[in-house]
Amino acid sequence: MTDAEAPQILIVDDARDIREPLGQYLRKQGYRTQLAANAGEARRTLDEARIALVILDIMMPGEDGLSLCRWLVEHKGPPIILLTAMADGTDQIVGLEMGADDYVTKPFNPRELLARIRAVLRRVPEPAAVVASDRRRFGAWVHDPAAQSLVHDDGHSVDLTTGESRLMGIFLDHPATVLSRARLLDLTAGRDSKAYDRAIDNAVSRLRRKIEDDPARPVLIVTEWGGGYRLAAEVTPA
Repeated sequence: MTDAEAPQILIVDDARDIREPLGQYLRKQGYRTQLAANAGEARRTLDEARIALVILDIMMPGEDGLSLCRWLVEHKGPPIILLTAMADGTDQIVGLEMGADDYVTKPFNPRELLARIRAVLRRVPEPAAVVASDRRRFGAWVHDPAAQSLVHDDGHSVDLTTGESRLMGIFLDHPATVLSRARLLDLTAGRDSKAYDRAIDNAVSRLRRKIEDDPARPVLIVTEWGGGYRLAAEVTPA
């Protein structure tokens, strides 16, 4: 995913040695991050930035995390994952009853937190991606989203399923851009919790069988190992 498209996560924790390394870790995983040392900074960030998820420490001086959690839920803010050092579960239960989406207990494994972030984000509906309704050309093909079809320069056409046409439109919206499986999943499935990364691989394989001369050696939708997929063709209005 490009930097501008990556979900933005707000980390609220008064412990600098937690929020800064965690921010660096999440950026390496492809997310954008904002850091706040207290509830006041968090509120200002929420007013200024589009935040997809808040990682919120419960134990903070001044306004604590539970108070900010309550405010976020009342104002229909982004989903919340609580961080807590409390082992008895009381704060976790209170936070979940308030409307937090999940929690992890300190000290935590960053990979576990990452898995929980991905799970929460997939459960949260996001506005459907806008796919252009106009016909567009790439390589020797023209995509007609209204007809859900592709027409080749030699005159033959192939029908697409709704999902295939939507996926094709996403690639055409982002030419020459590496799109991760997670990003494609978000854009095509709308964070449907039943969808999974392998579904993207299957959908790309079906598209390749329809548009590539040799699906085993694709030149239009190419694989970026460790990154995702990229449309390797110029896109122009048809």
